[in-house]
Amino acid sequence: MLDTYNLTESGDVLLSVHTSNAYGRITVTEDSIAQVAADIALDCYGVVDLVSKTFSDNLSDLFRRKRLSRGVNVYTNGDRIFIDLYVIFKYGLSIEAVAQSLKKAVKYRVERFSGMLVDTINVHVVGIKV
Repeated sequence: MLDTYNLTESGDVLLSVHTSNAYGRITVTEDSIAQVAADIALDCYGVVDLVSKTFSDNLSDLFRRKRLSRGVNVYTNGDRIFIDLYVIFKYGLSIEAVAQSLKKAVKYRVERFSGMLVDTINVHVVGIKV
């Protein structure tokens, strides 16, 4: 498995992950994995929003087109995927229960989408919203 680097129109580097299975060779970018993970996370009960890790990331997200993957960092190593989610939860719910449900949902759907194993999902609770 090799990582390749592709340049977008804006000059950003896209990391792609290659895997092979019964259907053939598949190439998936880390950005597409992040977008899928963000969509799944926002559909989970108790998750109000995804937020960027730092204030400067929040400012840069205002001017970027790809806001769909805000609050999600994806790292790959070989055929393993590591995901960090920065979330705001709904007030009054068990943080542990919502975090475990979120991890299971993201792990299942990203593995089905990419055909690779999700090694670790870290849920960082940034805030609680009423």
